[in-house]
Amino acid sequence: MSNTIYIGYQFKVEPLQPGTEILIAELGYAGFESFVETDEGVTAYIQKDEWNENILEDIQILKSDEFEFSYTFEDIDQVNWNEEWEKNFNPIIVDDICSVRAPFHAKPETEYDIVIEPKMSFGTGHHETTHMMIQHILKNDFKDKSVLDMGCGTGVLAILAEMKGAKPIDAIDYDNWCYLNSLENVERNNCKHITVLEGDASLLENRKYDTIIANINRNILLNDLDSYAKCLNPKGTIFLSGFYNHDIPAIQEECNKQGLTYVESLERNNWVALKFVN
Repeated sequence: MSNTIYIGYQFKVEPLQPGTEILIAELGYAGFESFVETDEGVTAYIQKDEWNENILEDIQILKSDEFEFSYTFEDIDQVNWNEEWEKNFNPIIVDDICSVRAPFHAKPETEYDIVIEPKMSFGTGHHETTHMMIQHILKNDFKDKSVLDMGCGTGVLAILAEMKGAKPIDAIDYDNWCYLNSLENVERNNCKHITVLEGDASLLENRKYDTIIANINRNILLNDLDSYAKCLNPKGTIFLSGFYNHDIPAIQEECNKQGLTYVESLERNNWVALKFVN
């Protein structure tokens, strides 16, 4: 296992809403991966390798006169994450159809019930991008589709795709922690058709998919879209998220270059999730 170190920021926010919501959105854009909302604000986590002492300089809401902020930060040992997560994580339900919960939560009456322990991995369903990607999967046909979940995090989207009838499915993440966590969650949800792989877009050579799910970030998407397009079968579908609505023109321009046609967009708190076909 890699020894990825995270830095955790504990923010106190007044007023709590919409301050916390806006802060999470801006921190996500700056590279923070995981968020736990608290009674006083939010705890946000970023990989130490991605951190620098000026990381908060571009967080505009911290300069706003409408809110008051205070914060502390410290290195976080990964083994403490489960304890922190269990104290703060609440189950979510998307469109009254799909639940994402921990093993210690009661099973809700939903058509699709996903049980995960995210540890340090991104993808609890709480972040806007994961929530919207779940919505896309829920309302699209996945039966017998071959699927790629690129940047799989916890594996939650791959797991839902299998629950909707997809097979086979590749779930890929470059982060060793996400790779191991996805393996655990795939087993926990009794999935039989998901192969979890550790790596990046270089793994996609000679692979083909009917549907691609990529919830990463703007720069990686722009860099790797040609690789995704090459492994997308004719009449295939690709869902993209991990960026803001003002990033849509850049994403759409690159998709058009790759022969992909825009279909629709979902939006939550300025985050978007787009659907393209070829």
